[in-house]
Amino acid sequence: MAASLRVYKRRIKSVTATKKITRAMEMIAASRIVKAQRKVAASTPYADELTSAVTAVAEGADVRHPLTTEAARPRRAAVLIITSDRGLAGAYSSNAIKAGEHLTSQLTAEGKKVDTYIVGRKGVSYYAFRERSVKRSWTGFTDNPTYADAKEVAAPLIEAIGRDTDEGGVDELHIAFTEFVSMMTQTPVERRMLPLRLEKSAEDSAEVFQQGEQTHPLYDFEPSPEQVLDALLPRYVESRVYNALLQSAASKHAATRRAMKSATDNAEDLIKSLTRLANAARQADITQEISEIVGGSSALADATAGSER
Repeated sequence: MAASLRVYKRRIKSVTATKKITRAMEMIAASRIVKAQRKVAASTPYADELTSAVTAVAEGADVRHPLTTEAARPRRAAVLIITSDRGLAGAYSSNAIKAGEHLTSQLTAEGKKVDTYIVGRKGVSYYAFRERSVKRSWTGFTDNPTYADAKEVAAPLIEAIGRDTDEGGVDELHIAFTEFVSMMTQTPVERRMLPLRLEKSAEDSAEVFQQGEQTHPLYDFEPSPEQVLDALLPRYVESRVYNALLQSAASKHAATRRAMKSATDNAEDLIKSLTRLANAARQADITQEISEIVGGSSALADATAGSER
């Protein structure tokens, strides 16, 4: 019994140390979420407005730009998958990888060859373990991405979509990342960045019809529509990649906080269970010692009585 009590005490000490670590990581993740949310809130309107501007230029200009015009028979596509550099975030990276795999399968089923670009060590390790080819990869900044990181990621993508497919270029650019909805909800999404989808949704068309607004305003371009698109579209890709990196960072911190809170709660439950077992073992030791003392005393009394006879 004494040996069991020592085992329980040792396990309680170990679980308590683990609980302190998970609690600290939970608090760190909670503090980082606030900063990440602020960056997402600041980046999203800019990315949305830049998308609207590029779309407006593409709609208002009677020009077939290679970055806004879909290929008649697209043969090659680039897929950017954003994961995390670190673990301890539940199924965050796994869900992002699954979204990228699903997107890749869809494009492959359409007869397109896919070039994979990956952000984050988790995604890089996943593809390296399965010996799958990766065009480019980036690591080391997923927890706190900057616009410079987004430009570094976007540069080869812009270069690839600007080249002809016969020269190693791509016809389409897609992205798979985790969208931050709330502290409790983070959703893996798959989106096509280029070529731009210029058609309006049914809801947008109905709203425009009800308001009586003009759907296709007229624009004058200086110096030319082609040069305006050449200048805007790289900024559009960079802003979209940056926003996706920020959304993914916020989602990762939220997932880490949730996972660490669950680990802390489980540690508390385990400590309570081990404490009850340790108390039962200690009580059993005390009961055994009392029984041995009583038994010894009774034996001694019987021996004394026998000698007196």
